[in-house]
Amino acid sequence: MTAETATPAAAAPAARPSTGRDWSDAVLNAYLAVFFAYLFLPLLLMVAAAFNASPTPSATDWQGFTLDWFRQLPRDQRFVQGLGHSLLIATGVIVLAIPLGLSGALILTRLQSRSTTTLYTILVSPILTPGIVLGVTTMIFWRDTFGVEAGLFTAAVAQATFIASYCMLMFMARLQRQDRVLEEAALDLGASPVLVFRRITLPFLMPTILTAAFISFLQSIENYNTTFFAIGSSWTLVTEIGSRMRFGLSPMVNAIGVLFVVLTVVAALIWAAARRRELARLASG
Repeated sequence: MTAETATPAAAAPAARPSTGRDWSDAVLNAYLAVFFAYLFLPLLLMVAAAFNASPTPSATDWQGFTLDWFRQLPRDQRFVQGLGHSLLIATGVIVLAIPLGLSGALILTRLQSRSTTTLYTILVSPILTPGIVLGVTTMIFWRDTFGVEAGLFTAAVAQATFIASYCMLMFMARLQRQDRVLEEAALDLGASPVLVFRRITLPFLMPTILTAAFISFLQSIENYNTTFFAIGSSWTLVTEIGSRMRFGLSPMVNAIGVLFVVLTVVAALIWAAARRRELARLASG
């Protein structure tokens, strides 16, 4: 090869980096940093305040490390009873919301009628209804119609009215991915509709049922507006915290928040591990 033929190749300029991609990556990284800081910084401050000896919740006025706020929680009877009430209501919500949501999803996905759109609008409407309205109307309805005074039962019913709609949407998304051929084949072979539901549809829906139960539990535990107006003279952990805000917050509230964060993370890890085992089992089978 002569020098004349080698010169153009050697003199070819190097490829210039794409500045547009660099700028887009920088903007995306900055946005993610701001987003995660906005999301997790308040949680970090709450956790720090739970271990601060200051009598008022603070992460900046540090007065020493302490675990006293966690030790005082079991001695606060209002908090302990409120937690028990919250767990009872959440259990009742799961018992009510899962069957109601599943029934609505089955009707909407199996019913071939012009009224399906109208029925869907009616069943989803509780999600759009303000929680105050749900709480007050539930309390008035059960008191005036059946003579049931406001309490844990009416709070569970009021919460289930809109939580069931969330469950219904989850079940509908799952049912729309189901292969109906298995159900039709079972019916053609003489199986009853109840047997088809129990042996084919219910196992297919079981992952969504567990997920909907977990979400229903979390929504019930943290609900304030609907619960406050439907529970009457009783209280839950959340409503008790809300009532104490009028007199100033205690660091025990931060301690409760830390415990809930820990339980949520542990539950998420358990669910993720169970999900991985299920996917591995399906892949191997």
